Amino acid sequence: MNEKVRRKNTVLILVVIAVFFLSGCGLWTHISHLWEKPDRTKGTPEQLYQRGYDAYQDGWYKRAIEYFQKVRDQYPLSKLALLAELGIADSQFSEEEYGEAELAYNDFINLHPTNENVPYAIYQLGMCHYKQMYSIDRDQTETNKARKEFERLIARFPSSKFSLMTEKTLRECKKNLAEHEFYVGYFYFKKKQYKSAMKRFEIIAKDYANLGLDYKVSYFLGETKKRIAREDASKTESKNTK
Repeated sequence: MNEKVRRKNTVLILVVIAVFFLSGCGLWTHISHLWEKPDRTKGTPEQLYQRGYDAYQDGWYKRAIEYFQKVRDQYPLSKLALLAELGIADSQFSEEEYGEAELAYNDFINLHPTNENVPYAIYQLGMCHYKQMYSIDRDQTETNKARKEFERLIARFPSSKFSLMTEKTLRECKKNLAEHEFYVGYFYFKKKQYKSAMKRFEIIAKDYANLGLDYKVSYFLGETKKRIAREDASKTESKNTK
């Protein structure tokens, strides 16, 4: 009895397989569709933007950029296209691709000068440079660029919350620049190149007051002037004795 049942089951399986292949694999095609993932590269601007936003929040910045780019490119007239442009820049910034982010923020500012998000874009532009600042013993090009962007923000949008946020970072930029000037000035001072040293100390006294360097700058500026005076007096005395 068991043998007969086993044979019937085998025949039934073979029939099902034959029907499956005779149907042109239609059944398999149908089943495979059930396992396919939905195409998340298509959708409304709202859907694509939300996917980009979710990817950004989860730290998938490259994926977020892809979604934001689709919103921008496929729906340029959508109100979300502008936010997508900022989304691209923010994702690049968070990915620490500061050069690309800088270009994206600049494009936004230049293309949409009256947009309400311009203060934010300028702030982020300054932060792109701020994040690339070097220590005081190295080149300060990025520090200077950050300072200029923060000062531009405050000058153009003094009442913006981003102007208030930038006060601390602007002070840090100025202090970095002042410390760099002192570093160079002290180097000249030790080398007894007093006139070169004095120029650096005078720059700090003039442009970087109230940043915590006033006392030591005042001391070295006074000391440098004394040594220059002694050198000049020594030269004069030497000439008179000839």
